[in-house]
Amino acid sequence: METDVAVKVSNLVRRYGDVAAVDGIDLEVARGEIYGFLGPNGAGKSTLIRVLCTLLHPSAGTAVVAGFDVVEHPQEVRLRIGVALQEAALDDRQTGRELLRLQGRLYGLRSAEISQRLVEVLGLVDIGTSIDRRIGTYSGGMKRRLDLAAALVHNPEILFLDEPTTGLDPASRETVWNEVRRLNEELGMTIFLTTQYLEEADALADRVGFIANWHLVAEGTPASLKRSVGRDVIVAELRPEESGRTSEIDAVVTAVRAVRGVESVTVEGSTLALQTSDGPRVLSPVAVALGSSRLEVTSLTLRTPTLDDVFRELTGSGFRAEEVA
Repeated sequence: METDVAVKVSNLVRRYGDVAAVDGIDLEVARGEIYGFLGPNGAGKSTLIRVLCTLLHPSAGTAVVAGFDVVEHPQEVRLRIGVALQEAALDDRQTGRELLRLQGRLYGLRSAEISQRLVEVLGLVDIGTSIDRRIGTYSGGMKRRLDLAAALVHNPEILFLDEPTTGLDPASRETVWNEVRRLNEELGMTIFLTTQYLEEADALADRVGFIANWHLVAEGTPASLKRSVGRDVIVAELRPEESGRTSEIDAVVTAVRAVRGVESVTVEGSTLALQTSDGPRVLSPVAVALGSSRLEVTSLTLRTPTLDDVFRELTGSGFRAEEVA
């Protein structure tokens, strides 16, 4: 594999019986890049990352990580990657320091090497004095940071993070974001990040790939993908209980579609999203059209394109709409 390529996936398929969880994925991640792999729950993100981390065998196709095929040389891959999956596998009875020392021993590091790596890792990941407390006393955010530190003990070339901030409060999420940035900027570490939070990918990733229905449907920098949409979006929020008034919603959709400059209208529950190339000009007549309806509009906002708009353009539905339990 090319020396400047950290991850190369070719026509990768993973099936469970007759059901495809990943279907014909092709992608490359450059060394030193943060790559955001985006998709709603059930789209195949975690399946792909488990294949790349040698936890699952592909049903077809190939995956090469850090220069080694994940099927032919899984041990070589494992030595060169760090992994923090959605559910942190932590022993609540250990202290944070005990867990990190154990992780170092599992990777064959000598005691002096482990001590040095702990100093380095704890300088990158903020755990503070909690490192000597039992893990059972940690908050969810602290456990995520400890799991990240454990993935770094052996100084991996590539770090895989599978939805690292799911369930965290905004402050803890921002802390994890800062630590991911620092790993990439200070160490040049390649980071493969799966997430269902579009703002997370927008904030962190050099490039992103969208997966929907088990296929890669778009790839590029966040900025270029948003430019590809190139439209302003007017969002009208109705009272949630009005989402069931189908005939009235159909009528208001017909009314706003008739407004000059409105290019498309999509409805998800109690939210109407209108695309237009000239939001400031179109906003006022849209407000008039909505005001003439029998539905109560709780907010009307104008915004520039986001990654959610990119996903909507690609698939015809909003990012959250495809989530499954």
